[in-house]
Amino acid sequence: MDIKKNQIYRMNIDDIGEAGEGIGKIDGYTLFVKDALIGDEIEVKVIKTKKSYGYGRLLKIIEPSPFRVTPRCEYARVCGGCQIQHLNYEQQLKYKEDKVRNLLERVGKLKNFTMLPILGMKDPYYYRNKAQFPVGMSKDGRVITGFYAKRTHSIIDIEHCYIQAPVNEVLTGIIKMWMQETGVPPYDEEKHEGLVRHLLTRVGKRTGEIMVCLVINGKKLPAGDDLVRRLKAVTGMTSICYNVNMAKGNVILGDRVVNLYGPGYITDYIGEVKFQISPLSFYQVNPEQTEILYGKVLEFAELDKDKVVWDLYCGIGTISLFLAKKLKFVYGVEIVPQAIADAKVNMEINEIENASFFVGKAEEVLPGLYEREEAYADVIVVDPPRKGCDEELLGCMVRMRPERIVYVSCNPGTLARDLRYLEEHGFKVEKVQCIDMFGMSVHVETVVKLERKAR
Repeated sequence: MDIKKNQIYRMNIDDIGEAGEGIGKIDGYTLFVKDALIGDEIEVKVIKTKKSYGYGRLLKIIEPSPFRVTPRCEYARVCGGCQIQHLNYEQQLKYKEDKVRNLLERVGKLKNFTMLPILGMKDPYYYRNKAQFPVGMSKDGRVITGFYAKRTHSIIDIEHCYIQAPVNEVLTGIIKMWMQETGVPPYDEEKHEGLVRHLLTRVGKRTGEIMVCLVINGKKLPAGDDLVRRLKAVTGMTSICYNVNMAKGNVILGDRVVNLYGPGYITDYIGEVKFQISPLSFYQVNPEQTEILYGKVLEFAELDKDKVVWDLYCGIGTISLFLAKKLKFVYGVEIVPQAIADAKVNMEINEIENASFFVGKAEEVLPGLYEREEAYADVIVVDPPRKGCDEELLGCMVRMRPERIVYVSCNPGTLARDLRYLEEHGFKVEKVQCIDMFGMSVHVETVVKLERKAR
């Protein structure tokens, strides 16, 4: 059969892709269909064709998958925040674990490693401690906040989100009312006009402290005193500020933060370690699963009081300081100066003296210190951004010959690539542990233990 664009077909879905889309075949021709699940029999319209595969739009579910559930959120299909809310949670976990395993075997060429059962959440709802809401104007002139529709910058006006902290519904309501009554305009991305671009919120899971930060296309925030007065009425309100971002483009935060109320940060805990979190700080969005994640890092690192650890891409020092009491000394490296400033403050707050932090690119700082000072590590912990590790950094890690490497990753594809390099240069992947930090989404966190091979 010759599969043609704009034609309608019936098909069965027998796999899920890396972005959560359903995958099936029509007479051997592969079709990717968003919102379809394994086990669905569907009616699909072909919207794009290539030589060996194409893309389709789900028109009708003829026979639903046994794994299909009704999403709690009415916007689940159109919103870009939750890609797989229509898949039951047990199957979400299986999908994520299978995705990581397949990439490690196919891209990483890994064999003979132990894949531990994925660690899921007790409750995969209302878990996020950070939200970034775009702000805009509806066609009828109302200020709206919400999330972008999938693959667009069109804002869906969502008041109640099932994965964010419930207090955000109160906060967005106050912000919208304040903007309507004071005439403070939302930002228009196409015209590069207007003021309020995003609303950033953080909520301390253990402390209950709340931060609100408005991202603005300007140097001053009008009616700021009135906004502070309204927000202070919310129980737990600790810090109110605005962030200046006057650049065009998709980057959410600028470099300048102006404090309006409170100390300019909130605090929260991972285990027994207290952290001070500013608007620009990187801090894991799921605190309960983060504690499980860091506990697994600690287990895989096999530390004692004689060990020296390098923590690469350390952020505000969360992993470094979580491990510090179990080892001799820990060094952290992070490119963001403000994050390192926060790390040093967090070190003082927790009275930790066996840690030191460096500002700079990990792929420059570590090789430089190794060449000049013969920097040493018993264990290296690396938690890179989605692009993974630079090959220069991987090469330096290999030359340092630590006993083991603990690799924390939010991107299974670049993880597989980097693990292949490390296995080809003297290390062996022993254990892989997936942890669900992002329920209802396709994303997954993975911790890997590598041991240095005997020569």
